[in-house]
Amino acid sequence: MDTFAEVVRSRKGDDKIGLRFEDRQWTWDQVIQESADRAAALTVAVGEPADRRRHIGVLLENVPDFVFWIGAGALAGAVVVGINASRSGPEIADDIRQADVDFVVTESRLAPLVDGTDHGLPADRILDIDSPEYLRFLEPHRGADLPDTVPSPDDIALLLFSSGSTGRPKAVIVTQGRLGKLLDVLVERTQMRRDSVAYLCMPLFHGNAVMLNLGTAMRVGATVGLIRKFSASRFADDIHRYGATFVNYVGRALSYVLNKPEDPRDRTGTLEIAFGTEASEVDVARFSERFGCAVIEGYGSSEGVFRINRTPDTPVGSLGVAPGGADVRVLDENTGEECPRAQFDDTGRLLNSEAVGQIVAIGGAASFEGYYKNPGAAAERVRHGDFWSGDLAYRDADGFFYFAGRASDWLRVDSENFSAAPVERILVRIPGILSAPVFAVPDPATGDQVMCAVELDAGAAFDPQVFGRTLAEQPDMGDKWWPRFVRVTDHIPLTGSNKIDKAPLRAAAWSTADPVYVRVGRTPEYVRLDDEARAQIERDFTEQGRAALLPAPLTSA
Repeated sequence: MDTFAEVVRSRKGDDKIGLRFEDRQWTWDQVIQESADRAAALTVAVGEPADRRRHIGVLLENVPDFVFWIGAGALAGAVVVGINASRSGPEIADDIRQADVDFVVTESRLAPLVDGTDHGLPADRILDIDSPEYLRFLEPHRGADLPDTVPSPDDIALLLFSSGSTGRPKAVIVTQGRLGKLLDVLVERTQMRRDSVAYLCMPLFHGNAVMLNLGTAMRVGATVGLIRKFSASRFADDIHRYGATFVNYVGRALSYVLNKPEDPRDRTGTLEIAFGTEASEVDVARFSERFGCAVIEGYGSSEGVFRINRTPDTPVGSLGVAPGGADVRVLDENTGEECPRAQFDDTGRLLNSEAVGQIVAIGGAASFEGYYKNPGAAAERVRHGDFWSGDLAYRDADGFFYFAGRASDWLRVDSENFSAAPVERILVRIPGILSAPVFAVPDPATGDQVMCAVELDAGAAFDPQVFGRTLAEQPDMGDKWWPRFVRVTDHIPLTGSNKIDKAPLRAAAWSTADPVYVRVGRTPEYVRLDDEARAQIERDFTEQGRAALLPAPLTSA
């Protein structure tokens, strides 16, 4: 279909069960009616700005109202802005201002995050779905007709926040046309059918949930089984209770499920497909065996410029290839030249770190819809008509891509994206540290681990006890921000423009002649990384099928 609004409207009159949540359910026709009611209420309550569409901020967990407001935005031609509830109040206020949000829908458990006025909205523009005011807001519009408004393909449907290299999230523009056409493609990729039951446990403020699950189910009229938030302990029971045939996932979700006791019903259950990204090869195999389903890994981004898909001949550990003849390459971040193809040893370890570069869609800039009111961030993605993804990879001799982490300052730890900048600001508070660039290195199972390189003040010595104790004393130190590895070096590499060059630091990781310290579990203690610990790290990567991500071995040269 040409627009997402057409997808939503196509479910009008559909009496098949479209949404289930806890002990309640709605037909698709009822879902669309709930959306139409909210579209009508929004139109009356919030005037449309002269220079743009209305922007609806949705600060909710995965509750039915989130689905209804996504539909309302499409019907009213408004822009739905998903707000990440895991962020702090000041950060959310910044997101609201950045995205020009006109109206916020929230719930009682999250409402304290928008207390105050830093976001710039008056109290009557923040509505709690658990309050009596919300019922009064909707009541006059019950049974509303579908709006006459018909959004064009160029109108913005969604703003999806993603982490950026500078530390401030970027609002990715998703137009009505891109989303509408993308759903046609993803229906085929996810094998979504009208009789499918899609278990939706990933957060709806993220594109993964909207595009892979809710959107594809709506496109074909499948049933969505919705829960507030992902829970590994209830995952299997939910799958069997809903009779789910499909689930989308991100990051460590499969690993968390596999760490829970097996349900006797798992191997003969209804689940057919799990579709997502960043699961380890070991977890993919174990999950597939446990639930008797296919696990499909794919690479994509909210920016939506290109995809990398697995094919039947894709090697173990590879992302696959770009479909449809798309010209996607791995380019050196500094020179812009294509990186050499990867060379591996017998264990699958990458031997030539110069093979690692950034994934780039040649000529893909024209498909990039940009970041809302952030031309600087958009410019970082575009060079000479090409789209630079911000992700690192290398390619084998046959052209298959292998993910190698995040470029620039973007890290992803335990499914959480964050920038290196705030971590670096904390690290330089530690006595004796002159500079402390933070960068991602691969995790043995999935995603990234945090590593930093520290350059000391003249005459200072690195004290691991002071390092850990000082970090523990910092009130703004995030739990997932703690460096797993600390490299102590006399010289931080610089680019030709005297900026810190993290590429060689990432490539070497902990495989360096410089002293490296490793964190002991989740404690503030750091100990020197010795040969025995290095060998254990290699075994961990090998056991998880990720030996190819290990840094090149340290040589005496």
